[in-house]
Amino acid sequence: MLAKNEGEVFRPLANFPPTVWGYSFAKFPLLDPEFESYTKEVEVLKQEVKYMLIQSTEKLTDKIEFINLLYHLGVSYHFENKIDEQLNDIFNVLPDLLAQNDYDLHTLAISFQVFRQHGYKMPCDVFNKFKDSDGGFDKTISSDVKGLLSLYEATFLSVHGEDILDEALAFTRQHLETLVAQSSPRLAEHIRNAPLRPFYQGIERIKTRQYISFYEGDESRNETLLKFAKLDYNRLQFLYKQELALLSSWWKDLNLAEKLPYIRDRVVEVYLWAVAAHFEPEFALARLMIAKYTKMVSVVDDTYDAYGTIDELQRFTDAFDRCNADAIDDVPEYMKVIYKGLLKLFDETESAGNGKMSSRTSYAKEKFKDVTKAYFVEAKWFNEGYVPSMKEYIENGLITSTYSVLPAASFIGMENIMGSKEYEWVESNPKTVIASKLICRLMDDITTREGEQKRGHCASSVECYMKEHGVSEMEAIAEIQKMCANVWKDMNEECMKPTAVPRVLLKYYVNLARVIDFVYKYMDSYTHSSSLKEDVHSLFLEPLPL
Repeated sequence: MLAKNEGEVFRPLANFPPTVWGYSFAKFPLLDPEFESYTKEVEVLKQEVKYMLIQSTEKLTDKIEFINLLYHLGVSYHFENKIDEQLNDIFNVLPDLLAQNDYDLHTLAISFQVFRQHGYKMPCDVFNKFKDSDGGFDKTISSDVKGLLSLYEATFLSVHGEDILDEALAFTRQHLETLVAQSSPRLAEHIRNAPLRPFYQGIERIKTRQYISFYEGDESRNETLLKFAKLDYNRLQFLYKQELALLSSWWKDLNLAEKLPYIRDRVVEVYLWAVAAHFEPEFALARLMIAKYTKMVSVVDDTYDAYGTIDELQRFTDAFDRCNADAIDDVPEYMKVIYKGLLKLFDETESAGNGKMSSRTSYAKEKFKDVTKAYFVEAKWFNEGYVPSMKEYIENGLITSTYSVLPAASFIGMENIMGSKEYEWVESNPKTVIASKLICRLMDDITTREGEQKRGHCASSVECYMKEHGVSEMEAIAEIQKMCANVWKDMNEECMKPTAVPRVLLKYYVNLARVIDFVYKYMDSYTHSSSLKEDVHSLFLEPLPL
């Protein structure tokens, strides 16, 4: 809606819902003795699980199943090098294994998932054996719940040109829906969740929590492995609470939520974003950096989107391009607290690595400047009533996705990964980087357009597509969703070996796409954050019972 103050200034106020959590996480202790206790238990069980992984087995497919189980239980990160060694050995003999064995659908689909998740391009033609003489999938597999679920999940690891996996996706969706009523309550819930949140496109910690609960009900479960997964989950939960305490205190000290009541107060939700990007313990600094930068980007976004006038935004954009304390006097009074907060964050970033972060901070600062300039382009489009072409919109939208500045923040905490070669790769805008940005921009547009258009906002990709192609809103959304599905395939392709950069960097961009899929797939859960309350509670507040 438009709001008018005493000075006759019209502002497109959004009236965002209030915070769900406030500063409640700031009260958590920064040192918790239970964390050390969990760590000791985890280290003991880790050796037992490692032995299970490396022990020989007659059936190599059992090894693949075990690796898949480690991944779903969220503990495979402990054994990445050993897992890769074993998969490399198995992949080398895979043609012989496939020629000598008549594997069932589940076994082939699980093997396909595991190999592709680790960058090995297992051929999709292994699924041809399940087709009938008419070229469609054989109806005899339509009642194979285990096989269909595994095949369904495998389809999300497809690359371009793999038509059989596109057909498999449609086939499995159709038949899984009919199998819900015929399955046990436990399995039925698993089937219902799969189409809503495919494992490969989900936030790893959330999927881990769900899978541990599912695995606990499996009569053939391995009790040692289950205990290890639960202990590790609870151990990381303590770590996350400590980081949330630091982050909440930082946000409370800035006091921006009180000074700028028009913004979305979402500090806990941006930390969820950070955990989705990097859940492993060694990325603590990266999580804190991405959370702080995401929060400040959100403040700036709300200012451009839901409060500032075109004149105020012009002044802020110009002043921020100079990015120094002398420019503060050039911005309106209420914007000064934002400007000071940003300068303080940049100073803090430089000191995060004992003085070694100057170049990384400069990089993040420049990416932040780019975002403000792109936000201002959108503000001008709205002010002028201009609807750009899709090409023009996307060119600017790749920047407003914020998936240049947020990675720049993460890189501050990825010192052992990000060298000059990796920065050059990012700057070359490879398919994975573009795909992650595009998914962010387009999925955000689909779910936020209604609220933004009501209060006054520039045309989103939906409106741009409708105008350019003369189609309905539903048709435009369908085409945009196809664009997102296609660029997922781009990412999958670039994750196959040999890779241009370390796989951990590629996985980071995949994770950024995953969090967008989670937050914006069905609604704008960042703005309407009460929808995330249950997930936040299970991730950060509710330990798994041992």
